[in-house]
Amino acid sequence: MNWNKKNVEIEEVKKLHNRYKMDMLTCSILARRGIVERDNVKYYLENELLYLNSPFEFEDMDEAIERIKEAQSEGEKIRIFGDRDVDGITSTVLIQTELLERGIDCSYTVPDGDDPYGMTKEKVKKAYEEGVTLFITVDCGISEIEEIKYATTLGIDTIITDHHVSGPELPKAYAIINPKKEGTTYPFPHLAGCGVVAKLIWALRFSDTKLYNEEFIILHAQPGNDTIIIQAAKMRNFMILDRKIEEFIPGLVSPSQSKIIEFINCNLPIFGLDIDIEKMQLSRAFGSTIDIYLNDIREELDASIPSIKGKSLFSLTSISHTGRYSLFEKDELDVLIGIFNSLALIKYPSLSKEYDKILDLVAIGTVADLMPMVNENRILLKRGLKTLSTNPRKSLLPLLSANNLLGKKISTTNIGWNISPLINSAGRLGKPSVAIDMLLATENDDIEAKSADLLEFNKIRKKMGTEAWAKMQGEARDSYEKFGTKIVFVYKTEVYRGITGLMASRLLSTFKAPAMVIASSDKGDLLTGSMRSPKGFDIPSFYEKFGSILETYGGHANAGGFSVKRENIDKLIAKMSNLLDYMDCVEEPEECVDIDCTIPQEYMNLDLIKIAERFEPYGQSHSPIVFHIQGATVNDYSYISGGKNGNRNLKLTLTYGEYAWPCVFWNGADHVGKDFDKNTVVDCVFRLNRNYFNYQEIIQLIILDIKQTGIN
Repeated sequence: MNWNKKNVEIEEVKKLHNRYKMDMLTCSILARRGIVERDNVKYYLENELLYLNSPFEFEDMDEAIERIKEAQSEGEKIRIFGDRDVDGITSTVLIQTELLERGIDCSYTVPDGDDPYGMTKEKVKKAYEEGVTLFITVDCGISEIEEIKYATTLGIDTIITDHHVSGPELPKAYAIINPKKEGTTYPFPHLAGCGVVAKLIWALRFSDTKLYNEEFIILHAQPGNDTIIIQAAKMRNFMILDRKIEEFIPGLVSPSQSKIIEFINCNLPIFGLDIDIEKMQLSRAFGSTIDIYLNDIREELDASIPSIKGKSLFSLTSISHTGRYSLFEKDELDVLIGIFNSLALIKYPSLSKEYDKILDLVAIGTVADLMPMVNENRILLKRGLKTLSTNPRKSLLPLLSANNLLGKKISTTNIGWNISPLINSAGRLGKPSVAIDMLLATENDDIEAKSADLLEFNKIRKKMGTEAWAKMQGEARDSYEKFGTKIVFVYKTEVYRGITGLMASRLLSTFKAPAMVIASSDKGDLLTGSMRSPKGFDIPSFYEKFGSILETYGGHANAGGFSVKRENIDKLIAKMSNLLDYMDCVEEPEECVDIDCTIPQEYMNLDLIKIAERFEPYGQSHSPIVFHIQGATVNDYSYISGGKNGNRNLKLTLTYGEYAWPCVFWNGADHVGKDFDKNTVVDCVFRLNRNYFNYQEIIQLIILDIKQTGIN
C-alpha cells in the first residue's frame, strides 16, 4: 500500500486559521483536502439550516406548491408514486406523512412483487378510476414520458420530484423538481430523492407563512474611510434576487443621482437594524432631506435571541459565523440578511425545530443511496443523525433496538451497515410497502409486527444472497474470461430480482470489472437486472449503446438498473461481444492511502477524536480522516478469532506519546513477522473511532497499514 501525503502551503493554512478561527490542525486538514473556498468550507464547519439553499431556487417550486395547495383546498385525491429502494421508501413516507397532516386525501403506490420501476399506464388508469387528480412522483418520474402523457389525457396533473439524470426529452409534467434536470439553476445537483422531497416539504411549510412570495428590501448603511457605504438586497423566499452597493462622499451626491436610492424606491417594505443609526448614516450621505421608511427588527431580535440583546450590527459581525463566508469578509449586510433569516426560522418552528424531525429519514435515504457527503448534504446529514441519536421517530425504535443503537451516537456507518439493509430488505423481497407502512405506523402493535417482518426479511435476503453467490461463481468466472476480463455477466444462475444489485456489487468487488446480473427468477417475458462498475466506467453511457435491446434503463454513474425481454438476451450478449474491441479494461488503481495529517507525540491524546468527529459525517466523496504517526512501539498483538475472515484480524497495543493505544488491524495477520512484531518500532496510518464494550467507551485506532522502522 502506498502512502500519500499532499503538500500544503503554510500560508493557506494560516489564511484558513485567521478567517475561520479554527485550530491549525483542522485548517491543515481542510487545506490538504482542498476545502478552502468559502462556499465549500461552511458545509464542514456549520450545521445550521440557515446555510441550506432555498428550495425556491428550483424553477418549478412555486408551481408545485400552488398545485398541491389547490388540491388541498378543493379536496382532490393525490397518488404518490415511489420506488422500492431505501431512498424511494423514505421519500414516500416523508411526503405521505406531510400530506396526511395537511388533511389531504392521499395514498401511495410502489413497485410490489414483479412490478416494474416507476409509473405504469395500468397504475395510472387505476388511479383515474379511483378519482385521483394529482400525481406526485418521488425518486422516479423523470423518464416516465409516455405514462405522464397518458395521465394528462385523463386530466391528471403530475408533479415530478426526482434526482436521476433526465434523457434528451423531459416529461410534460405540471412541475419538475429535479436538481439534475437539464438547464436547472438549482446550485447543488447531488441531493438524494428524499433530499428533494425534504426541499418540497420545507417550501410547502414556508408557503403557510406571511413571508411566502413577499418581496422586501434589507438595507444597511455604514461608515467607510471618510465615506458612507450603502448596501441593499432585494429578497424573496430566502433568496437574494438582486443586490446593490454604493459608496458616497458625504454631501456630494443627491438622492436623485443614486442608483441605490432608485433600487430601494420600489414600494417594497425595507428592513434594517437600529434604524436611528441607519437614518443618521443616510442623512450624512444625502443630507437631511432624505426620507426612507425603515422597519426595525431590533425588538424582535432581542426577544428571540436574548444572548445578543443590544449588540450593534458591527459587534454582531465580529462574532457571526455568517460573515465568515461573505465574498468580502465580515460583510455587514450578509450578517444582517443572516439575522433576518434566522429570525424567520425561530418565528416559524415548522421550518426549523419541527423540520428537524423529518431529517432522520433524509439521513437514512441519503446514505443508503450513496450520495456524496458534500455541500448541503452534510448539513442535512448532521441534523438528521442528531435526530436519529437523540429523538428518533417512534416507528424506528424497534430497528434501532435490534441493532443496539438506542441512546447511542449514530453514524453514517450505522445507517449503511445496520439500518438501511433492514429497510431495503422489504424492497428486495418485493414488499416495500411493509417498510413504508412500518415507518408510517403510530400504534405500537403495528410497529412491532412490521419491524419483526423486516428483521425476518433481512434474514431471508442474506440466505438468498449466500445461496446465489455459491451458485454463480462458476458462471461468473466463465463470463469474465469469455469477455476478455472486461466485464462479468450472470444470467443463467438462479438469482432473485431483489438481490441483483447486491450480487453485481459482490462481483465487482471480486473481479474488479463492470458486472451485470439479470434476475433469472423472473417468470414473465420481461427480465430485470442490475449493473455495478468501478470508477472510470460510466454505466448510463454504456446503456445507451443498447438502446434498441434494453426496454428500460437508468441509474447513476457506477450503479444502475435495466430491463430486457427474455427473447433479447442473446442479442444483448452478442452486442456486448461486438463492443469488446472498443472497450478498455478498467485498470484497478494501486492501493493507496491519503494521509490527512501527521501527529507528533505531544499532540497524540484523547482529544484527537474531536478532530475526527468534527469532519463527520463521512461517506461518498468524503472518507474518514487518516492520521499518521512515526516511531510508535508495538507492545503486544493477538489474533481475533471467528468472523468471515477467520483469524486474519488483529488486536494490537501501540505506545505513542503518553498513552498505550488499543488498535484493531483488519486483515492484518499477514503483516506479523513481516512488517512488525512485538517490541518493534513502526510508522502507521490509522483512523480513530469510539468502541463501546461492556458499557464502556474506548477510543481505539483502526490500523490501515503499518511499516517497521526499527527495534525497541
